Amino acid sequence: MSEKSKSRGCFGWFIALIVLAAVILAVVYMVKSKMKKPDDNDDNEAGPVPGPPGAIDKKYADALKLALQFFDIQKSGKLVNNTIPWRGDSGLKDGSEANLDLSKGLYDAGDHIKFGFPMAFTATVLSWSILEYADQMDAVNLLDPAKESLKWTTDYFVKAHPSDNVLYIQVGDPEVDHPCWERPETMKGKRPVIKIDADTPGTEVAAETAAAMASASLVFKDSDPRYSATLLKHARQLFDFADSKRGLYSVNIPEVQKFYNSTGYGDELLWAASWLYHATEEKTYLDYVTKHGNEFASFGNPTWFSWDDKLAGTQVLLSRLLFFKKDLSGSKALASYRGTAKAVMCGLLPKSPTATGSRSNSGLVLVSDWNPLQQSVSAAFLASLFSDYMLTSRIHKISCNGKIFKATELRDFAKSQADYILGKNPMGMSFVVGYGDKYPEYIHHRGASIPADATTGCLDGFKYFNSTKPNPNIAYGALVGGPYLNETFSDSRENVRQNEPTTYNNALLVGLLSSLVTTSSALQSLK
Repeated sequence: MSEKSKSRGCFGWFIALIVLAAVILAVVYMVKSKMKKPDDNDDNEAGPVPGPPGAIDKKYADALKLALQFFDIQKSGKLVNNTIPWRGDSGLKDGSEANLDLSKGLYDAGDHIKFGFPMAFTATVLSWSILEYADQMDAVNLLDPAKESLKWTTDYFVKAHPSDNVLYIQVGDPEVDHPCWERPETMKGKRPVIKIDADTPGTEVAAETAAAMASASLVFKDSDPRYSATLLKHARQLFDFADSKRGLYSVNIPEVQKFYNSTGYGDELLWAASWLYHATEEKTYLDYVTKHGNEFASFGNPTWFSWDDKLAGTQVLLSRLLFFKKDLSGSKALASYRGTAKAVMCGLLPKSPTATGSRSNSGLVLVSDWNPLQQSVSAAFLASLFSDYMLTSRIHKISCNGKIFKATELRDFAKSQADYILGKNPMGMSFVVGYGDKYPEYIHHRGASIPADATTGCLDGFKYFNSTKPNPNIAYGALVGGPYLNETFSDSRENVRQNEPTTYNNALLVGLLSSLVTTSSALQSLK
């Protein structure tokens, strides 16, 4: 063999060895990749970020319009531009015994009490919905009605907070109101007020009201800067009051325990501080949630978002900081919040290894036999938010105990809950009054059940409560309590557990439906 042939042979073997080494390295890399524990960032290829609002989904748009209308039905006070033919002015002297004008605000449910704790939660969730999904609301001409209902509520809270350490938390006495069945326009019973102050503190209700004011200040920052500044001032004062004068309001004021009993105030303090940070970007509030996380946040333990428990909402809200504020990406404390938010999400995905068993055979998340849909709609709202945060950040997958799911599957879960609520269920019934062909006609609601031209006293209105006829007034948009775990529902006025609507359920529904009306990217900042 010639020297030239030998040279070519050696070169060929050299090339072959290089190719073989490359193949071995590729195989090793693939094996390691498969053995490596999946992580949210490892398995995410850059993908398209959702853009401006796209095509409108009429189903969700129609339901959203109705859901917002329920707030008009629940308004107290001197009504302005009233579009509800069977509603009129009411509660005009509310607060007069304290020389305050507490005529505005929202009646809580089917009664005529203004419970400050759930009303504040209603306002906070409505603000959050507007802040995250203003573009979607505007695309279906519903942004202005949402902001008007919010302002009607925050106007009340401004008046209910006459000084730094005083907050009026209730108007009306359930022991007087509930034994009566009458329209709010004709009620004649006494309307006493309850307050918290330095001597009788109520940390959770003060903090929740601070969250409502702080979040609403962001909503009105551009359209009404002076009003926004007023709300923020009240939010700061209320948070300081809540934190410095700690005490459970339902312990200090035992009469509220039968109706909205609080299980703790740590979640509200974190929730309020989180909203104040978003409103101000002041490090003091961020330091508060990082310092007190181990004390109050229950890291690693998923919870259900509700008027009483704000932890899941706080964890999702603080997660957006890690998604969108790169200068905070190294925060271990915020990572704990996002880690728990991820645990919440994994519990909602039906095929996740950690999926909750608290759901019906048809897939509806159900936790309680009283007002069952609250957790269904709140879970769906948070899932839709988290999915939007992920997609906007180009994070397309989430790992649940090693099993990978797409961010879009969270949105699919949210849709499944919304569709069930709107009628895609074994009963063929929509649980939003006025939506679809079949919906509750006998809801537990005084104003809806009594003809607008009827004159009744406290007790003779019960002839309408006991009537076998459907309610003469349709409470359009009211989300009732909903079905039991066995997917049964009784459409009866006596059925308070399943058939009474609440403002906070509707606030959550507004957020959920707004997220589904059309696709859109999440805002990088709420400020």
